[in-house]
Formats: sequence, structure tokens, C-alpha cells
Amino acid sequence: MNNEHSTSKAPQQNLAAPRDPVRDGMLGLLVGDACGVPYEFRDPRDLPLFEQLEMQPPKRFARSYAHVKLGTWSDDGAQALCLYASMRECGMYHAQDYAARLIKWHDRGYMAVDHYVFDIGNQTSTAIGRLKQGTPTRYSGLSGERNNGNGALMRCLPLALLHQGNDVALVYEAHAQARLTHAHIRSQVCCALYCLWARREMQQHTSPWESAIATLRAIYRRDPPALHELDTHIRPERRADGKGTGYVLDSLHSARWACLGPNYETIIKRAISLGNDTDTTACIAGGIAGLRHGAQGIPARWLELLRGKEELKRLGIWHDSSHAPNGLHQHQPSTTHV
Repeated sequence: MNNEHSTSKAPQQNLAAPRDPVRDGMLGLLVGDACGVPYEFRDPRDLPLFEQLEMQPPKRFARSYAHVKLGTWSDDGAQALCLYASMRECGMYHAQDYAARLIKWHDRGYMAVDHYVFDIGNQTSTAIGRLKQGTPTRYSGLSGERNNGNGALMRCLPLALLHQGNDVALVYEAHAQARLTHAHIRSQVCCALYCLWARREMQQHTSPWESAIATLRAIYRRDPPALHELDTHIRPERRADGKGTGYVLDSLHSARWACLGPNYETIIKRAISLGNDTDTTACIAGGIAGLRHGAQGIPARWLELLRGKEELKRLGIWHDSSHAPNGLHQHQPSTTHV
């Protein structure tokens, strides 16, 4: 693992953007994802030095997906945008609508930059195939214990950002969102914990992770299988660490470790420094970092390099404005249709 340096320069930031949790979280997720794409699948020992972990890697670094332009979000960001657009259009989590958007992403590149799908997880691909064959959304996800990739966790942030119900409703809709592709209880509980963590970040709770755990335990008192999974396998009070792999538990704890960084830039670089599934670790951590530090905490050079801004404008996440440097503005409603 590359060591971070406390003597690194302070990140260049956009200081003028007003706080808007929905926009902040989505931009945090998308920028983190795009930063991690060039480094995916690399052993941490093969990565550049910590301070060189940029959205634009050093010239001599042989980046992953060299044919994909820098600043492009991956399947992580595209699937999160599918969920975001679905919830904005429906006003709630609607499994059938979301499934239709995932199929449209898979087949036509909906919500993908340049409409190009350059990566997809095996479990997600299989589940989408089942959906296309008419399998109901409740049964489309793979449910074996070995089917616990991070494909549902990486995309679930919009549920926390836009959900209008109480914590109980949020938890069980996080379960439903996971079941679409990742139906094992472990993936469902990880998504629920992450959504509660994000909600506590939005509420600016002094101990958001710990509060999310306490809330989830209270909710699961009437759900013994989920409580057993939380306490036996997820063990959320363990020390924050991780290896940056695609296993859902490792992804969650890796993102939590990355979020020990003091600012958005350091959090993303910590996530990438773990190697392996770098785009997803940085995506998951980036959503939390965006909520915690705001869009103004995202380095301006990364915002400028981020692609897909026309799509983000249509979604109301990004606005061109002479009063808001780098195109950042208050969140506005969108009218995006499948």
C-alpha cells in the first residue's frame, strides 16, 4: 500500500459552491469513480506514489481502460445515475422502473458517458439477463453466499439522498434495491448500513457511522437473520481497514478506512491506494466524502476533467452559471425519462 504524505499540498478547491447534499453526494460519487478508473485491477504495489494518484495518472503509468478518456465514470456511476433518475421521476424507489433503466444502460449505454458500457460485473450481467427474460425484480438477483460482489453497494447512494421516508423504510428499500442483482442478505445489509451512514452524514451527525450501526441494530431486532448477519459477518465495530477488493464487505470497510482522511482529495487517494477495485472503492467513499466536505471540497481540477456534464445538466446535478464557478449550482428538479 502506498503511504500518504502529510506534507502534500492543500487541494485546489471550488470555494464558491453552496452546500446541497444531493448534488454534493452525487458529484462526490462520480468524481471518485472517474478518479479510480485508470487504476482498476492493479496491485497496490504497482500504483504510482500516493501524491501522484490523480484523475490523470503519470504519463508512464499504463492505465486500465486506456481507450476510455480520462474523467469518465464507470458502470458504478452509470448505475447510480439510473437509480437517481428513476427516483426523481417516480418520487420513490420503483423496482420495475429502475430495472428498465438498468436494462437500457446495459443495452444502449443509458447514463454512460458517450453511451459506452466498458465494464460490468458478472453478477449484475446475469441478473439483468434474468430481468430481460421476465424474471420478477424480487427474484432476479443471485442469492448464494459467493454472490456477494459490491455491485449493489456501489450504486445505492441515491436512495439515501432522495428517500423521503423514515429510517425503517430506507433500510428495507435498500434491501429491495440490492435484491435486484445481489440478493444475499449480506449484500442487502451492507447497502442498508451504507444508506444509513450517508443519511447521518447528511444530517451532520457527530458520529455518523456509529449512529447508523445503532439504528440498524434497533431496526433488526424484529429481523433476526439480518441482525445475525450484521453482528456475525459485517461486524461494523471492527477497526476500519480493507484491501480494496470487489467483495461487498471489503468494499464497505475499505471505503470506511478511506473516509478517515481529512478532506475529499485525501479520501479518494486513500481509496485508490488500496488497489484492486479502485473505481468502486473510490465511488463508495467519494459519495460519503462529497456529503461530508461538499462540492466545494472537491478539487477544481477534478471537476473540470469530469466528463458527461451534459447528462448531469439534464439531471439537475450540474448547472452552467456565471455565478457559480466550475458550473456548480443549487440542485434543481429533473425530468428524465426512460
